[in-house]
Formats: sequence, C-alpha cells, structure tokens
Amino acid sequence: MVVNITGQGWLVEVYKDLHRHPELGFQEHRTASIVAQRLTDLGYDVITGVGQTGVVGILKNGTGPTALLRADMDGLPVREDTGLDYASVAQSSDAHGNVVPVSHACGHDLHTACLLGAAADLAADRVRWQGTLVVVFQPAEELGAGAQAMVDDGLFDQVPTPHVVLGQHVAPLPAGKIAAHAGAAYAASDSLRLTLVGQGAHGSMPQNAVDPVVMAAQTVLRLQTIISREIPSTDVAVLTVGSIRAGEAANVIPNQAELLLNVRSYTPTVREHILASIARIARAEALAAGASQMPTLTEIERFPVVVNDEDALGRTLASFRTWLGPEAVLDPGAGAGSEDVGVLASAAGAPLSFWLLGGADPALFTTGDAADPALRTIPSNHSPMYAPVIEPTLALGVTALTTATRTWLPAP
Repeated sequence: MVVNITGQGWLVEVYKDLHRHPELGFQEHRTASIVAQRLTDLGYDVITGVGQTGVVGILKNGTGPTALLRADMDGLPVREDTGLDYASVAQSSDAHGNVVPVSHACGHDLHTACLLGAAADLAADRVRWQGTLVVVFQPAEELGAGAQAMVDDGLFDQVPTPHVVLGQHVAPLPAGKIAAHAGAAYAASDSLRLTLVGQGAHGSMPQNAVDPVVMAAQTVLRLQTIISREIPSTDVAVLTVGSIRAGEAANVIPNQAELLLNVRSYTPTVREHILASIARIARAEALAAGASQMPTLTEIERFPVVVNDEDALGRTLASFRTWLGPEAVLDPGAGAGSEDVGVLASAAGAPLSFWLLGGADPALFTTGDAADPALRTIPSNHSPMYAPVIEPTLALGVTALTTATRTWLPAP
C-alpha cells in the first residue's frame, strides 16, 4: 500500500491545531481562515464567507470534467475526555447563548485536514489528472444546515457545476478499511422539541395541578410504540427521546415539560407517519391529563436521506479496491447516522459518492469487518472519548480523496 502526503509534517500539525481549537456550527471563523490561507498558498482561487463561514477553493487544470470534494468543519458541544496532549478544552456560546464545552468529537477536524492534504497533493502533481477541482469546506454539518446555507448563498453560481460530489466521514472502523453502501446510505433525521403544557401547583396539592411531568412520562412510554407497533418490521426507523426537562424544585409541580426527540427514517412515507403519530400521541396525552392547552411540536433540525449513486460509488470503490485490496472495502449496509452532504449533490444535479474512512487502531479489532464485536466497545463518533488515531488515518484519508479525484478527473 502506497501512501503519499505532500508535506506530511505540516498536515499533522494542522490537524492537531484544529483538534485543539474546535468551533461550533456557523462559528468556524478561525478554521475558515486557516483553510483559506492554505488554499491561497497552494494556488487555488479562493471564495470565503459562502453560507456564512464556508470556504471554497477552485483549481483548473486544463479541459475536462469537474469534481467537487467536500469536508465539514464544525465541532460539537461535547466535553472531550480523551486525555490526548492535543485535546480540546475550548468553550463557546451556542445559538441559545449557553456556554458549552466544544470538541471535535465527530472527526470533522480530520475531514478538514484530509481535504487540505489532498488539495496540496493534487496541486503539486497535476500531470496525473485533468479538469477542474472544487474543494468545499462546509460549516454547520452538525446542525443539518451548512450545506443548504452554502447552496442558498449561491455556491453553484460561483463554481462550475460538478460531474460528481465526493466525500468521506471518519468512523470507528479499523484504519485501513473503507466502507460504503449504494442507494439510501444514511438516514433522514428530524430533531424536534415537544412542549407539554400543564398547570403548576405546590407539590402538596396535586389536585390543583395538571402535572406535565406525569404527562411527559406517559408520552415517552407511548412514543416507543410507534416503532414497535405502527411501523412495518420490513422498514427501518428509530425514535429517541434524548432529553426531558421540567421543573426546578422537588416540591413544585411545574407548568410545563419539554422533550427533545430525534427520528431516523429512510422513506418519506415512514417519516410522515412517525411525525404524525408523535403529534397524535402528544395531543392524546394532553387530553387524557385534562390539560387546557395543547402541546407544541417544533422542528430543531432536519437532515435528508443521503443517497449514494450506485454507478458513481461503484466507480470510486473500484479504484479503492485496486489501491487497498478488495478485502479492505466493506459494505456496512444502510446506516442510521445522518449527513447533509447529499444536499450539495442534489442541488448540483450530480451523483454522490460518499464513504466511511476507518479511523480506529486496527489492533483493537478481531475480524476487522462491519460485524466486529469491537464496534460495540470502542468509542464512536460523538463520544467524549472519540478521537481517530492520526496515523495511518490521516495519510489514508488524504490518499482516498486523491485516488477518488484521479478516478473522476483522469489524465488524458
């Protein structure tokens, strides 16, 4: 296996620097500045401020097709607990004004570093490809809003329309493995806020109250029946209640309770059924409790289904098999995780080829495939303990992007 990184030393330092200094969605000003300066130094035409904090680089290398490579830049409101000497201790104010810890618990710092490394390699070795390369550093993927913000800000009025959209996401698979699934590869995701309104009272006088805590408890239990009793067993869906908030004191029945929900689905029919059932159950529990005010259900964020074009993905993976060997390229099936990279492909009318990049120490695995028992125990994305091993993950991520680019922008 041949791995080549132009200026590997600087890239490792850039990665560690990004890891130490994560930024929340639409706040990636420092990251965007680093990216823009690197691309300028490499000779790219650079556009900044696309979709607030997005950065785009364009490199033309003769006639031929256009490939768009995408990386996301934002961090998460998660306190890092990896113990690494380059761990994040950053804090920031979120969109609601709350001060929260911030880390790159999803690996977007690695995505950014890999794309910078690929941009450097491709700029330095133009005899092996021909066409136009567009590198997109996207904000706010975790909010499900960054790709759409770039599109709405005229991304495709400023860059050539791509013939393919390429991208990758680091995952807790063994470093040296790549995984991808054709068709519906990642689920649609709806995050919702459900507010149940009761009537507060002293804890000693429940007869004077409509208790929203009890209402919330009943709602949580009833919501579980949507997946188990309303969705056909041949369909895949997930409904999670991730947060319950109500009251401040033990002897006070509060006025309201708030549930934060997340729904994952793959088809519009299933999604619409689940959302309608959530609203139905919330209203029914409010009526059963005697509440005088109906609950409110508001959308927090939404991700569409990510659909990998079968032909485009097949073409990319064929090159990966030649590079890594057929045993290193896995099909994990459809995943319940969500991404907004598909928004870029849909807006451009281009096929999407998106894959998972193994980022965990191979020594932790036994079989090394998508069914390895280690996948249940090693830290995964969004965990406070999550951080990919730098090598060989960074080198492999750069080479994956350059290999895919040369597949789609081959030399004449």
